[in-house]
Amino acid sequence: MPVFNSRTVIELARGIRAFLNLEAGLTRGEILPGDPDVSGQPASELARVRMRLEEKEREIAGLKQRLAAPAPRAGGVNPENVVWIFCSNRSGSTWLSSMMGEVEGHEVWNEPLVGKLFGDLYYAGAAGHQKVKHYILGDYHKGSWLDSIQSFVLSEATARFPEVAEGGYLIIKEPNGSIGAPLLSEAMPASRVIFLVRDPRDVAASGLDAARKGSWQYENAADRGWKREALADNQPDVWVRRRAQNYVRHAGKARDAYEAHKGPKVLIRYEELRDDTLGTMERLYSTLGIEVGGGDLARAVEKHAWENIPEKEKGQGKFYRKAKPGGWREDLTPGQVEIVEQVSAPLLKEFYPG
Repeated sequence: MPVFNSRTVIELARGIRAFLNLEAGLTRGEILPGDPDVSGQPASELARVRMRLEEKEREIAGLKQRLAAPAPRAGGVNPENVVWIFCSNRSGSTWLSSMMGEVEGHEVWNEPLVGKLFGDLYYAGAAGHQKVKHYILGDYHKGSWLDSIQSFVLSEATARFPEVAEGGYLIIKEPNGSIGAPLLSEAMPASRVIFLVRDPRDVAASGLDAARKGSWQYENAADRGWKREALADNQPDVWVRRRAQNYVRHAGKARDAYEAHKGPKVLIRYEELRDDTLGTMERLYSTLGIEVGGGDLARAVEKHAWENIPEKEKGQGKFYRKAKPGGWREDLTPGQVEIVEQVSAPLLKEFYPG
C-alpha cells in the first residue's frame, strides 16, 4: 500500500493541472504566441511551449514515483517538532538558540551545515545543471530528492537527539547553512521556520571586528589549522564587500525560505529582540504555536541577558562584542557603509528602510 505524502499529492495535482492547461492551450491555439497562424510571432516560441510540456510530463512522472515513497522512520524525530533558525552569521542566532535551548524539552543542533551541503551544490556548485536529467539535484526528480533531504535530516537528528524523538523540539541553528534554506523548508513543509534578520551594516561591523588578527574568530581559525586572509587588517574595504555579499547570499535565501514556507513561521528582527527580549520571545513562541511553561522564557531571557555575561568575555575582539543596534555608525568608515548599502540594497530597503 503506497504511503501518500501531502506535499506529494499537492504537487502532483498542480503538475497535472499545469500540464492539462498547456495541452488544452495547444489544442485550442490560445497559448501559442509563436505560431505564425495565431500571432505572427517567430515559430521558435512554439518550440519553447512544447519544451514546457515535456518538462511537465517529466515532473508528473517523478511525482507519481513519490506517491509510493516510504514514510519517515517510525519512532524518529517528528518533522513538526523541528524548528529552523535561518539567518546570516553575526545576526544573534547563538543568543536566540541559547535562550530557546533553556526551555524544557528543547534541544539545540548547532550548525549542522546541512543547508550548505545541499545549497552550495544546488545554487552555486552546479549552476545550470538543474535541467540535466541525470544530475543528482536536477529538477527532473526534485520531488524525490526533497523527500530524501527530509529523510536524511530526520534520520541524523534522531541519531543525535533520541530524546527529541520521544517528545520535545529540536532547534536547528543554520546561519552558515542558510544558503540552502529554501530547499530545507520545501523538503520539510511541516517544520517551523524562524527568519532572524539583522541590519547588514551591523553584521559587517561585527564580522570585521571578528576577522582581525587577535580576535576570537581569527584565533579559532589558527587553532584549527585553517589559513585566513588578513583582509580585515590589510584590505578592510575588500573584506567588507565580501561580508556584504555573504550577507546577501544567506539572508537572501533565508528570506526566500520564509516567504515560501507554508508551515508555522515567524520573522524576528535582532533589534526588537534586543529592545524587548521577553516580549519578542513570547511572540515567537505564540506565532509558531509552541506552548511553553509559565516561567521558562523569563528564566531563559534572564540567564542569557547581555548584562549577565562576564565583562572579561565581551568587548572588542570577543565573541560577545557590543550587542548595540546601530553601532555600525561608530565602527565603519563612510566608504564601507556605502559598500554595504550598495551590495545589500534590496534587503536593506525591505527590512531597514530610511
